[in-house]
Amino acid sequence: MQNHTLKAIALAITLSFSHAALAADMSKADYQKGRNTISQEYNTAKANCDALSGNAKDICGAEAKGKEKIARAELSAAYQPSAKNSQAVHVARADANHEVALEKCDDLAGNAKDVCVKEAKAAQTSAVANAKAQKTTAEARQEASDDKADARYAVAKEKCDSYSGTAKDSCLDKAKAQYNK
Repeated sequence: MQNHTLKAIALAITLSFSHAALAADMSKADYQKGRNTISQEYNTAKANCDALSGNAKDICGAEAKGKEKIARAELSAAYQPSAKNSQAVHVARADANHEVALEKCDDLAGNAKDVCVKEAKAAQTSAVANAKAQKTTAEARQEASDDKADARYAVAKEKCDSYSGTAKDSCLDKAKAQYNK
């Protein structure tokens, strides 16, 4: 169980670093296409689970549902990048891993099952706490970056005041473009 948890945490960290690469401009049509693809993949995975029985079917269903939730959260984060959506990806991953782990615990009995359930809950709690901590750090970094950009923009604007007419307008346009204002 601990090995599975460590792998899940490592995957979450790896994907959080690759999140920036996903944050490219995405059109509404691409977003809708992504949602449809996720739904189709979920339906296919769920249909594959129907061939199983007992707890194996439950585990398969939890894995399919978890993958769907994670994919939807990742799609939303790619479509509308923000610290909140990034955190939602981490929470979705933690919740999905928790649900799968709980289903796997159903194969056990007695104290072993109780321990398994507690380990699954601890892993989820840890992953959610890490996501919250990362959000706080990401927000602080973003705020600092925004403050720096605002200060540089103010300097650039002030430099533009030495011009007049079209030259000043051009200088201000360049400053606005450079600092996303």
